[in-house]
Amino acid sequence: MRKPDFILLSICAALLFLGILILASVSASFSISRTGSTFYYLNHQLLFGVLPGVLLGTIAFFFPLSFLKRWSFALLCIGIILLGMVFIPGVGSNLGGAHRWIFVGPISIQPSELIKFIAILYVAAFLTSRSTGAKNGIKTQRALKELLLPFLGILGVMGILLILQPDLSTLGIIIMIGLAMYFLASTPLWHTLSMIATGTAALFFLVQIAPYRLSRFLVFLNPSLDPLGKGYQIKQALIGIGSGGLTGVGLGLSFQKFGTLPEPISDSIFAIFAEETGFAGAFLLIALFLAFCWRGFVVARRAPDQFSGLVATGIVWWITLQAFINIGAMIRLLPMTGIPLPFISYGGSALVTELIALGILLNISKQKTV
Repeated sequence: MRKPDFILLSICAALLFLGILILASVSASFSISRTGSTFYYLNHQLLFGVLPGVLLGTIAFFFPLSFLKRWSFALLCIGIILLGMVFIPGVGSNLGGAHRWIFVGPISIQPSELIKFIAILYVAAFLTSRSTGAKNGIKTQRALKELLLPFLGILGVMGILLILQPDLSTLGIIIMIGLAMYFLASTPLWHTLSMIATGTAALFFLVQIAPYRLSRFLVFLNPSLDPLGKGYQIKQALIGIGSGGLTGVGLGLSFQKFGTLPEPISDSIFAIFAEETGFAGAFLLIALFLAFCWRGFVVARRAPDQFSGLVATGIVWWITLQAFINIGAMIRLLPMTGIPLPFISYGGSALVTELIALGILLNISKQKTV
């Protein structure tokens, strides 16, 4: 049997281990205040995130890639159905005005996390089957009809459901992944440029029609506009990161996690980790994500076929982009978006999906041509 890329495997294992360690440190006090149990959130993550994620990721490692390509459309249909089910009373839930979860007994599923990976598989299969003609110089009208418009239709269906939830941040991630894959599939350049221009205009429109999105952007530019409201999280995150200094205050000794910084085990977990481990710990985590990006693109470049290469590119771009956006928001390089930090933030659906994607990426790495 061919062996996977052991450098990539080591990086992935380090990220998963670090994620468990960080959650164990950050979640203890939060867990006690919410549930009365010190390890509730850690145990939940292990039971409903790590355990099924490693199991399904192992299956994905041995799964035939041709099967995924053949059934990618069926998976997309399932993903879209799940996105729609969040609006069904008694099945989906409305938490804080957002329809993002499906509850099956004690288990909650967030379809928007699953759709990221499903979209990568389908877009790769779609582009592989239709971009050959574009590469060979088909007519502009035919490229528009057979390539660009169907691609926009795919994004449009997912986009409508995600906007209704609302989950604009997930939609933005999917669009950026899709655009990168579309460009790398040797499609006409003007297609990508036109989609970027249209997407930018649509983003400004969506920001303007929703007051909370506009206020979030304005607070990003000037946190003092609402220091105790929308600017509070970024202010406290910066205080926590700055308090960490070079080596941190020590694991488990963060002050910000004691009810001061919102979302300490999800969106803001990087700020807590940076406070406890300082610049050294933050640098290590960022270095791991950069190493993952480097090695993942090596795997994509060595992929045996276009479909595998596009899937690998999509997975690497997804994980790296999401990590960059989360960390960038915590250090005020980007506006707050509510995007979790891959492998680190609490959330079973996200972790399971990410580990399945890693299984596929390692699967591709053992098929390398050189």
